[in-house]
Amino acid sequence: MPRPTVHSKPFGAHGPTDVDIWTLDSGTGVRAEILTYGGILHRLTVPDTAGSPASVVRSLPALDDYTGKNPFFGALVGRYANRIAHGRFTLDGVEHRIPATDRGHALHGGPGGFHTRVWQAEGTATDEAAVLRLTLHSPDGDMGFPGALDVTVTYTLDAAGTLALDYAATTDRATVVNLTNHAYFDLTDRGDILGHTLQVDAGHYLPVDEEGIPEGPAAPVAATPFDLTEPRTLADRIALPHEQLRRAGGFDHCWVLDGAHAPAAPRRAARLTAPDGGRVMEVWTTEPGIQVYTANQLDGTLAAFDGGHHERHSAVCLETQHLPDSPNRPDQPATVLRPGEHFRSRTEYRFPHLADRTA
Repeated sequence: MPRPTVHSKPFGAHGPTDVDIWTLDSGTGVRAEILTYGGILHRLTVPDTAGSPASVVRSLPALDDYTGKNPFFGALVGRYANRIAHGRFTLDGVEHRIPATDRGHALHGGPGGFHTRVWQAEGTATDEAAVLRLTLHSPDGDMGFPGALDVTVTYTLDAAGTLALDYAATTDRATVVNLTNHAYFDLTDRGDILGHTLQVDAGHYLPVDEEGIPEGPAAPVAATPFDLTEPRTLADRIALPHEQLRRAGGFDHCWVLDGAHAPAAPRRAARLTAPDGGRVMEVWTTEPGIQVYTANQLDGTLAAFDGGHHERHSAVCLETQHLPDSPNRPDQPATVLRPGEHFRSRTEYRFPHLADRTA
């Protein structure tokens, strides 16, 4: 059996800094392509049950498209994924302000967040997996956040075809941290997510106001369009009459996952299935929440990697994370990181249909 491999080549330059694209190959048909700019998951090629390969993440054509205005395509997001209300929070009696970029609120770490940085990269391969280790230093005061933060995100693609992301961080001063990946998934590579079925292992979700900020504590999903405890077709769910769907234009909400807030090992968070069942992806995580976003704001202005454009509802984001606005909500799982502590998180993208592949 071919062993996993890893290699890199130039992808362009961001100002004076070169950007590389790293390819992790499982040796068994799954291949991940990752940019040092933004730590972006540019392509994730997965065979279907008949052995036909296609990328299950939506992509932009070139580096200039990623460095230009776009909604976080495939990027590593930090220091704080999701929203912080009004771009401010108080930590140890000191108020900190983050640039407000989304309807008066801070989103995904601010305009110069981790999705805009060129990460340092080191690739290795063993008989079991191809590994890319990305590191970034975020100085004290970066985007308004306190403390110097050192971050490592490790992409690991194993021979079974599972892609894992391990996040780690340390700080020299108390700060808040919430990291995720913002891949746009489409298991058919056709630019239409509505026929996919989605299951989310959560009995509660966070209703939001008109500006995307949680209105209060988590609410039960029972008897709402947010009940995805059984597989549901996305088109059917987001077409239902519900004020929360109207406000967001579809799903753009955080589900609070069942089980422990910080389990020692990942537990399943979601299962996405292509309309024909040819590809299935499961998301497993140690995080307490998952933001489901049905690409409600895509409008066809962004070109796609292999032709066409990114239209509304052409993909779904499944962003494992702590809960939105947690620095202002003591009732939610804490996102504070202090000197001497180690932030760790793991998310896995598994493809169970590969075990049944006939080709």
